[in-house]
Amino acid sequence: MDFNQFLGIEVRARHDDGMTIRVALRPELMNIAGVAHGGVTATMADAAAGMGLMHLLGGRRAVTTTELKINYLLPVTGAWLEARAKFVRRGRTLAVAQVELTDDQSRLVAIALVTYMILPDAQ
Repeated sequence: MDFNQFLGIEVRARHDDGMTIRVALRPELMNIAGVAHGGVTATMADAAAGMGLMHLLGGRRAVTTTELKINYLLPVTGAWLEARAKFVRRGRTLAVAQVELTDDQSRLVAIALVTYMILPDAQ
């Protein structure tokens, strides 16, 4: 996806229940306080869930975010941010993932719950 490439998101691992991705924290991804912009953290949660679901579906179905809830726990100031999505429920039309976001010191910096809709097959 062009947007993920623009941010510099890279796949770190594919799992049976989701995916782990990482982004290097460049200056343009930081806010005025010198910490990762909250939107970057939310994007990482969304991308980890979306990419993980696409992986689990074998890339055969289109998906879209229907809800994202995130708790920011610590400011992120390190070299990178990693997101590990784990699907807790995958139904016929909806999938829910818990995403843990960690920094380069292995600190849990945020946690998210992301719901995706699995779209009908194209006609």
